[in-house]
Amino acid sequence: MKILIIGGAGFLGANLVRRCLAEPGAEVTVMDSLDPHLHATTAHLQPVWKNIRFVRGDLRDETLLAEVVQGQEVIFNCAAQTSHPLSIQYPLLDADINCVGNLKLLEAVRLLNRDAVVVYTSSSTVIGKAQHAVVDEDHPERPLEIYSANKGVAEKYYRIYNTIHDLKTVVLRFANLFGPYGKGYPEFGFINYFIHLARTGEPIKIFGSGDQLRNVLYAEDAADILHLAAQQNSLIGQTLFATSNQHLSVSAIASGIVEVFQNGSVEHIEWPDERRRIEVDHVEFSSASLQALTGWRPRHDFLSGLRQTRAVIEGKQ
Repeated sequence: MKILIIGGAGFLGANLVRRCLAEPGAEVTVMDSLDPHLHATTAHLQPVWKNIRFVRGDLRDETLLAEVVQGQEVIFNCAAQTSHPLSIQYPLLDADINCVGNLKLLEAVRLLNRDAVVVYTSSSTVIGKAQHAVVDEDHPERPLEIYSANKGVAEKYYRIYNTIHDLKTVVLRFANLFGPYGKGYPEFGFINYFIHLARTGEPIKIFGSGDQLRNVLYAEDAADILHLAAQQNSLIGQTLFATSNQHLSVSAIASGIVEVFQNGSVEHIEWPDERRRIEVDHVEFSSASLQALTGWRPRHDFLSGLRQTRAVIEGKQ
């Protein structure tokens, strides 16, 4: 199978590359801009470098997209500006990448490779604050910042191109992924940032009490459902939550990381005003629709995922 992974040098992308390479006969092309502002490098791809074709390029480059989408059977788009704070600071940049970039990809596929399955990785934060006890696909969308708003807009592009142009699109919404190959910066996922702090012996500083619940999903489980989604005709045209059944408080997540990595500590501090304004508070997601359609279930709970993450980081696996 010929597979293109856009944003394949990033955290989720690096895990997905390995999942795809595990399939016999997979021909994997990785495209990534390696934008230094997003702390992107090829470091996590070096162990599999000889098994992939790497193309350095930006999702917004129409000429390059026209070249790389041709002949691909599956296209995964993991490329994005993923920082919530940066999206507020640079809203036009966020819209250019997360909205215009996706339109350019869809147009390239429409014009040059209509048979490809295109899987888009979206975010649970398109919902904003939960209005219901359990959040599923029928929940209203009230995003709190620019990144989440633009991810929601991009989701609609994929659905529209399926409806109008019959493109084979699938949108999966992920929440709070963690695992190997993550970035140790607060703007790129709080769990991986907490892991970085624990590993370096720094205190994990939690805003407020930290009792708000978060869904947690190990990155290998996310890669599994992405790979499966590309082969499930029942998912074509769908936008679905891809989350685990496990919800933990932010405080429990931090304590679990300190326990597994046997380093670091947990501190509670006051909320910064900007972060308080975009905090979604307690939210509980349901992936019942996706699980019913595919039979997929995450293989790892939080602690087992942390232990496996530590083993990979320390070179024991």
